[in-house]
Amino acid sequence: MDLAERLLKGEKRAAARLITKVENNEKDALEALSQIYPHTGKAWVIGITGPPGAGKSTLTDKLVKRLRKDDKKVGIIAVDPTSPFTGGSILGDRIRMSDLNTDPGVFIRSMGTRGYLGGLSKATQGAVKILDAYGLDYIFIETVGVGQSEVDIVKATDTVLMVMVPGLGDDIQAIKAGIMEIGDVFAINKADREGADRTKTEIEMMLDFNHKDWRPPVTKIVAIKNEGIEELVGQLNKHKEYLEVDDKLIERRTKNSELEILELTQQSLMDRVLNSDEKREEIRDYAEKVANREVDPYTVSNEIVGKILAKNS
Repeated sequence: MDLAERLLKGEKRAAARLITKVENNEKDALEALSQIYPHTGKAWVIGITGPPGAGKSTLTDKLVKRLRKDDKKVGIIAVDPTSPFTGGSILGDRIRMSDLNTDPGVFIRSMGTRGYLGGLSKATQGAVKILDAYGLDYIFIETVGVGQSEVDIVKATDTVLMVMVPGLGDDIQAIKAGIMEIGDVFAINKADREGADRTKTEIEMMLDFNHKDWRPPVTKIVAIKNEGIEELVGQLNKHKEYLEVDDKLIERRTKNSELEILELTQQSLMDRVLNSDEKREEIRDYAEKVANREVDPYTVSNEIVGKILAKNS
């Protein structure tokens, strides 16, 4: 029995091995993803993002434990910064959620960004599909939290939970143009600190400029004390209910799928350009000519694309 079949039968080890294959970009991983794809689309995918130090891991831990009380099966993909030496993740969210590791209804996986922009691992969307087909009800993607590049989280999720903390001050204005606009639900963590009400008011004022049908709720919580978690779960479920009416969910997933197709196509073309030492050497030669102003990068780019198209015509 192959990995895909074992995964569809609910084998946890098969899910872990398949995610590893996707991370390593192995050829049979793509075949397996194609095989399991008809069995995906059932899990609700929630992205958890926000500035570093907002308490995202603690909040994720509390949310998962709350959902487990309803006997929901939950997956956590914790996207960590990548070690420049080993390529592995260095924050180790699995350590912070160690008591969940023994729960058979929870699947936790840390994934390094491996230099991928946008706060997400390149393999994240593949991992989501694997855990979806594995039979989970909810999948949380917790991002590294590095600022405006976090907008990529919206491409892979059904609901984005934005975690903020009191005392950001001018920082809220600085990040408004990016991550503030992708939140579907806002949580102000560490709300027992001074300035929590002011932070809530500032966020509410910014949301006043949002003219979408869905008005993101703003909830004050203290995750470490488990305060406000019940209300926050309710807000997440309300957003789920909102999307499930009038084909809004399929519209969101269609848009995300379009972005995924474009990114996969772009990556495939890049692989064709750089899949051999000879081609890398050719790029290097072009780069030297561009650096010496013998040719411009726009002409070089068009020339490379032209060669690829001519080869495949």
